[in-house]
Amino acid sequence: MTTSTAVSAQGTIIQIATGTGAAKNITVIAVGYPTIVTATSHGFANGDYVTIAGVTGADAALLNGVWSISNVTTSTFSVHLNSIGKTLTATGTATGATYTAIANVRSGTDLESGSSPEIDVTDLTSTAKEFRLGLVDNGSFALTLFHSNADAGQAALQARRLDGAAVNMKVILPTGTTPTASFSALIKKFSKSVAVDGVVEASVDIRVNGVITWA
Repeated sequence: MTTSTAVSAQGTIIQIATGTGAAKNITVIAVGYPTIVTATSHGFANGDYVTIAGVTGADAALLNGVWSISNVTTSTFSVHLNSIGKTLTATGTATGATYTAIANVRSGTDLESGSSPEIDVTDLTSTAKEFRLGLVDNGSFALTLFHSNADAGQAALQARRLDGAAVNMKVILPTGTTPTASFSALIKKFSKSVAVDGVVEASVDIRVNGVITWA
């Protein structure tokens, strides 16, 4: 008999950004593609959104801003910027977000549920229909949870629904899978339902806003 390799979903943690961490000093910027930034013992992870500020040089405006980072080591990370031939001086800071776990989550569904559109490139020389794929649409993500006014994670979800601002989120899966998905999100809905002999439940619709980074 083959032993199942199914991974239990129990222990999954879903987090939402609720603040900013300590700014880390940038000591080196290695121009290239991607651009490599050194900030000693920064504590960031692949897929984190990091704000870079204070970089100087003729092309500083290219790097100062918010980036989803990758290729993380203890003291370096890369950003998807082609800085070949550019002038960037390592005088700035890198600041990551702090995250709060969302309590009482019962289920999460449809992460990466979207699909790429088909672009018809058939012409008069084609012998069959030909297509290319357009930009990836990572779709929406739905949560069901037991509502709690005391939970900071749920409060952050409701605040972002009201103000419409994009917010960074993480889905941390249990050991045995690619552990963490990081993405920017828009909170479209936070609705509540009640029933006899029940508790207040909530349904949350989350629109993935750009890429999902698994690390």
